[in-house]
Amino acid sequence: MEWIVIILYSLSLLYIFLFSLGQLHLTWIYLRFKKREQKLSTSAEFLPMVTIQLPVFNEKYVVERLLDAVSKFDYPKEKLEIQVLDDSTDETTSIVVQKIESLRPLGLDIQLIHRENRTGFKAGALDQGTKLAKGEFIAIFDADFLPKSSFLKDTLIEFKNPEVGVVQTRWGHINRDYSILTQLQAFGLNAHFSIEQSARSYSNSFINFNGTCGVWRKKCIEDAGGWKFDTLTEDLDLSYRAQLNGWKFKYLEEVETPGELPIIMSAIKSQQYRWNKGGAETAKKVFGKVLRAPLSLTNKIHAFFHLFNSSVFVCLLIASILSIPMLYIRQIQPSVSWVFDMGVVFIFGFLSITIFYWVASREIDREKYSKSFFALYPRFLIISMGLSLHNGIAVFEGLIGRRTPFIRTPKFNVTLKGDSWRNNSYIKLKVGVLTIVEGLLCIYFLVGIVAGIYWNDLALIFFHVMLALGFGAVFYYSVKPVVDAKA
Repeated sequence: MEWIVIILYSLSLLYIFLFSLGQLHLTWIYLRFKKREQKLSTSAEFLPMVTIQLPVFNEKYVVERLLDAVSKFDYPKEKLEIQVLDDSTDETTSIVVQKIESLRPLGLDIQLIHRENRTGFKAGALDQGTKLAKGEFIAIFDADFLPKSSFLKDTLIEFKNPEVGVVQTRWGHINRDYSILTQLQAFGLNAHFSIEQSARSYSNSFINFNGTCGVWRKKCIEDAGGWKFDTLTEDLDLSYRAQLNGWKFKYLEEVETPGELPIIMSAIKSQQYRWNKGGAETAKKVFGKVLRAPLSLTNKIHAFFHLFNSSVFVCLLIASILSIPMLYIRQIQPSVSWVFDMGVVFIFGFLSITIFYWVASREIDREKYSKSFFALYPRFLIISMGLSLHNGIAVFEGLIGRRTPFIRTPKFNVTLKGDSWRNNSYIKLKVGVLTIVEGLLCIYFLVGIVAGIYWNDLALIFFHVMLALGFGAVFYYSVKPVVDAKA
């Protein structure tokens, strides 16, 4: 039994270490190619027919500002079609109808496509809209984003290259400074949208459309087989199918499209669950095709860690839970101390991840990156550890094929400190079993700290402190809105 624990613990740490090296390699690619990057070019000469798709489901708090934003696009109205793909079951639909009527004097071609049956959820709505679209190109925006008026002219120029099937832009954050939770989300997303997406684009590796704030060539969607809804991340799935068919994806780090971050832990967990489970479902679906494709070994390795990146949470959870039994095993079997001695190797993995986030923080916040990095990075790691149970379960469900419906992330239209979300009718506050387990895990790792001190073995005490803080923080932020609502 002891050797089963040792093997599982060691393999989990090994996967985390290898993933960290992959992130370091992406950082190297990013820094190497960043200097060669050409600045964004625009041209008024390339003005094809474009369809704007706005997938909406019960978005009464944000749908009007979204329509206001797209109505201000600097683009010929006769070459612009706007589809509101509305699956709403509440007053959102009537709000959309009224808003469309108020925009009619602008001469915009706006149509409401309302479905009574949510078959396929967002992917189903996009599929129906694509079949009806007039445009040669399709731009997609989720309800919580506010594209700038220059968006189309900034992105469409890239499609002059007939091999380009998708142009993706970087997410910004309109409410980053609302709370520590929004700051930490922005910190993590900025690394994805600076280093990961850019480096993969530079090296011609697989990248993904992020579900919003990008433009598809309609022909690319059709050639790849269209939108499918057998995973929770239809965007990642279609991205890989398109690139396997030879289409090129272009990522524009310099074009920012701001959006709203979830502001309470239940909403964050909802979003994280969908991303992590859907990523695992897509990995299971397409990675075999990647292995069989005529690609370089480097591209296949990066595709593996891209598709299976959420598996880091499974490995982190396993290593965390087994770390306390590992302390006990070392007390009764001193011969296994070599496992702990190998920890110096994993310190290099930690440094790799640190460099990855350091560079990302510097690129996004050049004027204050050192201050923001040292303030946010430790807390980001701690919260990420605390989410390992929630996200690990999501990944496990995706890998074993347990099907669950698409759960939307509730939107708030909250951007400033002090803005209240408490009247949001979409929030169903409760303390679930998983939250209670997270609280118990906080206690479990506190026991690990005490055990390490008692056995005079402090090799893992820093790890256990971070885990106790992480699970404690996630438990606190999960329970606090429920307590506040009842107060």
